[in-house]
Amino acid sequence: MRVISGDWKGLRLKAVPGSSTRPTTDKVKESIFNMIGPYFEGGIGLDLFAGSGGLGLEALSRGFEKMIFVDRDTYAFQTIKDNVKTCKAEDLVELYKIDAERALKAIVKREVTFDGIFLDPPYKKQQLISLLEKIDHHTLVNESGFVMCEHHSDVELPQQVGNLVCIRKETYGIISISIYRNRDEEEAQ
Repeated sequence: MRVISGDWKGLRLKAVPGSSTRPTTDKVKESIFNMIGPYFEGGIGLDLFAGSGGLGLEALSRGFEKMIFVDRDTYAFQTIKDNVKTCKAEDLVELYKIDAERALKAIVKREVTFDGIFLDPPYKKQQLISLLEKIDHHTLVNESGFVMCEHHSDVELPQQVGNLVCIRKETYGIISISIYRNRDEEEAQ
């Protein structure tokens, strides 16, 4: 696993030890960033089920200016810390060892919005529709921002959740990627 492009291109990242966390493959990660970027001029991101931190670090490498990483797993949390250190990105990140529901409640209280939100929850505990509803209800994604959902290809996500519209869906074997943007932004394009 490595950073694909940007400032940290080629840096090797650690994977979370054990089999409880499934890392996004480099091929799928490249496809995700081709759909949402591929590069950015600033922005704040949220990597809600961060695992190794690979998606959030890729976004930082490609131009995001800040990333909040959230994962409740002790091994994942330590792996994110190690990978952030490898990228020398300590000043660009906030790390939280907390579950996604509590993290979203804390974020709502901070009144922060994001240019990009990465959702890659464990496939066996899919809660993407509920998360999308909360993101929409609290307007956590900026007008021109995106929400990226990685899910099992058997999972069919709705075309629209509140003001969030699925603008693109791609499948790679058993993995599907669904990209959501605000409806108003889509109508303006």
